Amino acid sequence: MSDIFDTHAHYDDSAFDEDRYELLDRLFADNICGIVNQGTTVETSKMSLELAHRYDKIYAAVGIHPECADENSLSQLETIRELAKDEKAVAIGEIGLDYYYDVPRELQKKVFEAQLELAHELSMPVTIHDREAHGDILDIIRKFRPQGIVHCFSGSREMAAETVRLGMYIGMGGVVTFKNARKAVDVVRDTPLERIVLETDCPYLAPVPFRGKRNDSGMIIHTAECISSIKGIPVAEVLRITKKNAFEVYRIKEAE
Repeated sequence: MSDIFDTHAHYDDSAFDEDRYELLDRLFADNICGIVNQGTTVETSKMSLELAHRYDKIYAAVGIHPECADENSLSQLETIRELAKDEKAVAIGEIGLDYYYDVPRELQKKVFEAQLELAHELSMPVTIHDREAHGDILDIIRKFRPQGIVHCFSGSREMAAETVRLGMYIGMGGVVTFKNARKAVDVVRDTPLERIVLETDCPYLAPVPFRGKRNDSGMIIHTAECISSIKGIPVAEVLRITKKNAFEVYRIKEAE
């Protein structure tokens, strides 16, 4: 498992309150090679940095999630800017659009675009959340041309091809193992492995055979095995290439 890099996790979540550090110690003992913990608010961004400073192999993304956007979000971006200057901060995230939740869409767009501008200003990649907002996400990516990942990718293979053409990576997690994951399977089949990264979104979206249970970075092996089967290549190759992609997209120097 030494090539497993989890590009998208939420170990600050209350689901880990009882055993957070014991679990992380065990994962790193099993040679998980990297985790990026994603902020969703100012507070969880700070918590992500705290985890990153506690563990060499944890890095932080700092940002405001669309579900958490409110009238105060734009005024909080100065704090996000300062957090992003931390040496363990590797991305602005988790940012984007979520049309499932009842958060005004125009407000979401303003907060999203302001954070894309911040990422450009700081020359940082982004982690983009896209739920039921595919058209607007693509339009905004075309406008701002960020570098980074569209995480937990749920669009069509045509959208995936356009996302890759625009220079971004596709984040794939446990959903691809689900029996009804036809679109995700098509995306994996058609997307070059050099543009795919692995993720958990833990504690959510655990892969089969753990669907419905608490997810963690060790379960990525099941996602890798599924992608291996779809693409007809060894699991070790999936892990090696997606690890390389993760280091590249987040601009992390791999230890010798």
